[in-house]
Amino acid sequence: MATLPSIGFVGGGQMAEAMVRGILAAGLAAPDTITIAEPAAARRELLANQYGLACTQEPDILCRNSDIVVLAVKPQLAAPVLAQYRPYINGRHLVLSIMAGITLRALANGLAAPVRLIRVMPNTPALALAGAAAFSPNPEATARDREIAAALFSAVGTCVEVPEHLLDAVTGLSGSGPGYVFAFIEAMIDAGVLAGLPRPIAEQLTVQTVLGSAKLAQESGEHPASLKNKVTSPGGTTIAGLRVLEQGALRGLIMDAVAAATERSRELGA
Repeated sequence: MATLPSIGFVGGGQMAEAMVRGILAAGLAAPDTITIAEPAAARRELLANQYGLACTQEPDILCRNSDIVVLAVKPQLAAPVLAQYRPYINGRHLVLSIMAGITLRALANGLAAPVRLIRVMPNTPALALAGAAAFSPNPEATARDREIAAALFSAVGTCVEVPEHLLDAVTGLSGSGPGYVFAFIEAMIDAGVLAGLPRPIAEQLTVQTVLGSAKLAQESGEHPASLKNKVTSPGGTTIAGLRVLEQGALRGLIMDAVAAATERSRELGA
């Protein structure tokens, strides 16, 4: 899409920095159109020096400089942050929130005015520009607003639009999913060490195996079951390993983990 309007990030943490890197790499905005509001002086200095951005502590300055306002702080800070920005948010602004569990209704109530809102659930692989995000707009958000949200989060990975009631499931699957994958990677590395491999070699082979398998699944367009069958020879090593995973109910455990994380997201939102 064309260059984005001016954009401000409330919070200068890792996710905000990842988005800045993606936006700049994709040519969606110039550094002089991006402002970050960050309380830590050292962090402000780092971001300003590294990316050439304007950094401030003041909500009024960020809102004056920005057409898009991204709330990139922890959900525990939602109430004070919304209260702090309430006097400066108006109909000019599109507000995007990546605060997990904070609903569109809660955001609208916190800002105390009709406002164009989009709630987003990203995940940590966005730090490597390989994230997966889903977003939900409120009724005031326009088609152009949805295009902007899609462009912003596509700059750090992939992005889909879903109804808000599905965002808890998104949280349980892709929001929490990296934790499951990292646990699997750690277990694979330990398994390699148990089988006799030096740990650095086990780490290198495991990470590349997971990366390559995901890339193959993404680029081939084939169903994962088909790709699994291609590497599973009759009476071979892979089917012997898969039998153990089936005995341990791996797939059922993963389903239970996603369901538990989804339910916890609902509890936090309530």
